[in-house]
Amino acid sequence: MKKVLFAALALLFAASCTNAQKATTTPAEAETKSEVKAGDLAFVRTDAVFAESEIFKTEGVALQSKNEKTQKDLAQKEQKLQNEMVQLQEKYQKGLITTIEAQRKEQDLQKRVAAYQESAQKQLRALEEENVVFQNRMGDLMQRAIDEINADGAYKMIVNATALLDASEELDITSIVLAKVDELYAADKAAAKSAK
Repeated sequence: MKKVLFAALALLFAASCTNAQKATTTPAEAETKSEVKAGDLAFVRTDAVFAESEIFKTEGVALQSKNEKTQKDLAQKEQKLQNEMVQLQEKYQKGLITTIEAQRKEQDLQKRVAAYQESAQKQLRALEEENVVFQNRMGDLMQRAIDEINADGAYKMIVNATALLDASEELDITSIVLAKVDELYAADKAAAKSAK
């Protein structure tokens, strides 16, 4: 389950980066997009906001790197334990160790495997919690940005472009939301520093 979660997060990060590249705009396009008329429907490419935001570039990339490093370290430890078990079985089958010694070493390996599994589960739970907290912070920043952008009720509806089949690019307010997310993130960081 945990491996699936991390694989899904990795795919989300990769997809976000790919979609963000597709959704990048020139300053002239951004200027046109910021002129969405009040009362119009607007949409946001949330994956582009996610991938291009300062919070992702600083904290998200670091978290993604931490996820990958932890997965790699755990896989190496697991492989090492499996190799030790195979070597023990080979020694026993070749008659290089006694049955009693083989049983003692097998029990020792089983204890180490159990300790590894417990440690791995703790690490994966901690990482899962960090990922959830990051996703929640990103979602909160995006929601606050949209709330501020539409504080005057200028838009009747703002939708996530993830499931959007067709829409005029004039209704895209992604660049506006991205700028507001970055602004709010900078303000949150400044407030956290001053609170210390």
